[in-house]
Order: sequence, then C-alpha cells, then structure tokens
Amino acid sequence: MIFSPLPLIGVVAWPLVIIGLILSSIGLSRARRGKATNKGLSIAGVVVSAVGLVICILWLTAFGNAANEVDKEANREVAIHYEVTGDAPNATISYTTYGDGTTSTSEENVTELPWSKDFTTKGLFKGGNLTVMTGGDGGSVTCTVAVDGEDAKTSTANGQFATATCDGFGG
Repeated sequence: MIFSPLPLIGVVAWPLVIIGLILSSIGLSRARRGKATNKGLSIAGVVVSAVGLVICILWLTAFGNAANEVDKEANREVAIHYEVTGDAPNATISYTTYGDGTTSTSEENVTELPWSKDFTTKGLFKGGNLTVMTGGDGGSVTCTVAVDGEDAKTSTANGQFATATCDGFGG
C-alpha cells in the first residue's frame, strides 16, 4: 500500500487556515482602531487565509467525488460471457474469473462445440481469462469474451494442440 500525504495535508490545513483567518482579522481590527501598525500584513493574512480556505473546500470536494467514484466502481457488477466455437473434435478449455478479492479457475475437456459459460463479478479489479487448446486431432477453435454484452476479446487457433487465448480484459 502506498502512503499518500494528501489526506493528512487536508486535516492539518483546515484548522490552520481558520486560525490564520481569525488572527489576521483580529490584527486588521486592531490596526483600524490605531492599536497596531500592521494593517498591510493583516490584510495579506486575511487574503492568504481566505484563498487557503477556498482551496481546502475545493480539495475536499474533489477528494469526496473521487472516493465516491471508486466506491461506485468497486460495487459495480459486470456480466462476463465466455464462448468457444469451432470444428475441433475435442478441446481443453481453461477459464478464470476474478473480482471482489476472489479468483475462480476451472478446466473442462469438451468433445462438442460450441461451449459457453456466464459469470457475474464485481470489485475494483474484475475480469478473467479464457484459454482453449485443440487436441491431437487438430481443428480450429475461437474463444470470445463479452463483458456486459459487448465483445471484449476474440482469438482463433488452428492445428494440433493449437491455443487461443482471450485475456487482458476487465469490466
């Protein structure tokens, strides 16, 4: 896990900006009444503190929006559809689906195509891998992966022990 000082800066900046605004306002008030000679410095303190307050508010808003987007993506569920077609008389199909901190891996030997499986997954990192290999009798195979109904990956292989891989997609 990488440590980011940005949240800490926001926690420290809020009280310091408010204290700066209060103390600068007191200094400006004293200068107006003739009890102090630092009117210019007090005005600068009020301006800088006000700008710092605006920056804190903008930062808090941006940080809150980013946190909400990450939370929304982590809870978004996607539908993954694996499909294998072709004329190979036998094939070995391996598939993995991951998301929400879990991984599921399976392997099937099939003697008839087409073949398909459907999954749903969610989490910040979600996706999978589909690999199909022809047997000793050869033939052709095509693997296709669709995420939420849209094609994400397709691969074709021909020949004996040929491998088609559909990976590197995410939801």
